[in-house]
Amino acid sequence: MADGKGPVTVQDLLDRTLSRTVESLGASAGAIVLLEPDGEVLTLEAIAGVPPEFLRPLRHVRLTTAAPDPIIEAVRDRHLVWVSSGEDLARRYPKVALLLPYSRASAVAPIASGRAVWGALALMMSSKRSSELTAGERRAITSAGDRIATLLQHAADTGQRLQPGSDSGHRPRFVPLTSPARGDAATQFATRLPEGGCSLDPRGRITFVEPTAADLLGESVPHLLGARLWDAVPWLNDPIYQHHHRDAVISQLPTSFTALRPPDTHLHLELYPDRTGLSVRISPTCGRHSPKVPNVGGTEPMAGSARLEATHHLVHLAGALTEAATVRDVVDLVADHLLLSFRAQAFLLLVPEAGRIQVIGHRGYHPEFVDHLDHQPLPWYIPSVPGLTTGVPSFFASREERRAACPAGADIDDGMAAWALLPLIASGHPIGICVLGYERPHSFTPDERTILITLAALITQALDRARQYDAEHRLAHGLQDRLLPQTLPAIPGLDVAARYLPASHGMDIGGDFYDLIRLTTTEAAAVIGDVQGHNVSAAGLMGQVRTAVHAYAIAGATPGEVLARTNRLLTDLDPDLLTSCLYAHLDLSHHSAHLASAGHHPPFLRHPDTHTHIVPLLPGPLLGVDPAAAYPTTEVALPPGTVLALYTDGLIETPGTDLDTNITKLTATLSQAGDLLDGIADALLDQATPSGSHADDTALLLLRINYTLHDTDRVCTVFGSVP
Repeated sequence: MADGKGPVTVQDLLDRTLSRTVESLGASAGAIVLLEPDGEVLTLEAIAGVPPEFLRPLRHVRLTTAAPDPIIEAVRDRHLVWVSSGEDLARRYPKVALLLPYSRASAVAPIASGRAVWGALALMMSSKRSSELTAGERRAITSAGDRIATLLQHAADTGQRLQPGSDSGHRPRFVPLTSPARGDAATQFATRLPEGGCSLDPRGRITFVEPTAADLLGESVPHLLGARLWDAVPWLNDPIYQHHHRDAVISQLPTSFTALRPPDTHLHLELYPDRTGLSVRISPTCGRHSPKVPNVGGTEPMAGSARLEATHHLVHLAGALTEAATVRDVVDLVADHLLLSFRAQAFLLLVPEAGRIQVIGHRGYHPEFVDHLDHQPLPWYIPSVPGLTTGVPSFFASREERRAACPAGADIDDGMAAWALLPLIASGHPIGICVLGYERPHSFTPDERTILITLAALITQALDRARQYDAEHRLAHGLQDRLLPQTLPAIPGLDVAARYLPASHGMDIGGDFYDLIRLTTTEAAAVIGDVQGHNVSAAGLMGQVRTAVHAYAIAGATPGEVLARTNRLLTDLDPDLLTSCLYAHLDLSHHSAHLASAGHHPPFLRHPDTHTHIVPLLPGPLLGVDPAAAYPTTEVALPPGTVLALYTDGLIETPGTDLDTNITKLTATLSQAGDLLDGIADALLDQATPSGSHADDTALLLLRINYTLHDTDRVCTVFGSVP
């Protein structure tokens, strides 16, 4: 095929089909998104009506992305997806709404033929339409997708198959649209605007400007023509003004703003868009009220600066929520950001609990009201509001609006005069409701509603994750409370001090453990170890290791045998977690200890003269690695007054510090500390964590033989019967 300008390419045919579809449906913009050869990434091929740089999030979309996306849904399920409004987009596809926060209806149709799926056709519909597609519109959109699929299939069959994304520098094509009223730029300008000014194309380039407008802008007509408005007029080169332009192009709604032309002239700019560009009316304010821009839809859009501020808080909150671990973290972050961003005076975060309200967070409400609200039947505060189960938010601009929607709750006075009730729905199940309260009547703009709905989706994800974290946290702590020794046995002739500090961040729970076991009237065993990880699995495995060591020790196994048998048990269990362990058999009558290590740090030894050093040990491998591993034993003398310090790596390993330096400092601290074991333990922990923040769990067990055992009868009397 060919025309007067040369052969017609597949790209030409795609562009013509796209522009004709947009124009015939009265849409404001359209795009063709095609699958790359690997079948995993969708790439923006062509776009009409909106500059490609305005829709950067659509440039590349991974088909395997878990977050709901209308384009992915259309391609994957091969059906037409209709999004009736910006609120509908925020409710169903919150992450897409976060990237494209514009109140537009849109339709996405799959481009498919037979078994082949090529991509999707996306259309942004005109603002002057109903909220539902007609049967004729559905047929037209589906047919356009089929025509594009036929073109692509024919190209593939004839060896001209498109390879979207194969070129790393690939940029989507911008397809110009024609105006319904065709003519030169001045005619297009006149048909759009009640008065003169200048005309911009969708990318902001000036295609027509009147001399009066040029004078007001302080530039010449030749300087302005062909340049982008904010490039030609330096004092208009501001992100807020560019945001107004982008918003008008995408939303296809008139907007306006006032700008200061240095040094002291205020100009009012009104932007009237259609799909071919914008007409801009420019007028001096001269101390009078700015002209009113007609607003399609009847509600004032959020002011540019206010919207930018709200979007800033939205992005900031989204980032902060990714790091929020607990429900308390989520509550504090959400309350701070929502009240500041939306100028609300009060905040509630409620969750259903057995048909009743549980208040898990609040700001701005009187404490007596919050106490009264907590554990009330669910319909008491939010009667007849279906959103808690359906996910539909409710916005009440005044008490009268709320009374009309919820007459059963008319007598409830929480001190507020306007409310936004945002249901939090996770996997189809209600997990709570977020309430914003205003002390005065407040009309919620479409922009506010869209952003709040998007925020509700982010809050839902963070809250659901935080509640799971808290539940696991409580379970892990319960496990550890049961698995760690509640008290250590009192053994005559042996002084003992023990400490356990959880990490300051994360689950605050891990697999560090210690134990002291009475063996005979003159023997005891001390154990310390560290299971890899900070979760319920680590805590559970820690209990298994401690129980196994205890059992083998009571059975009379030597230190090396205790570790070897425990190692074989863990190898059989195949827990996927590694464990280090140090076992010390203490002979109180002979003042000695036999030590065996499974990859654990060697202990500190402080002699009676306070000289301190690390005990040289030959360690065996970690438990659970090699079922045939052997664990050599080292004998150490423990004269009365000698302190043996067993510890886990949280004591000596601190991020950003040198291990050898830390060991040297701890050795000096142990040498200089007093005689009380509790004081020594506190001094070691203070040296290891001077800031009070612990990067890892820390267990510490201090042992000291305090006198010589001569009288066997007296010792037996003290111990009583030994199991």
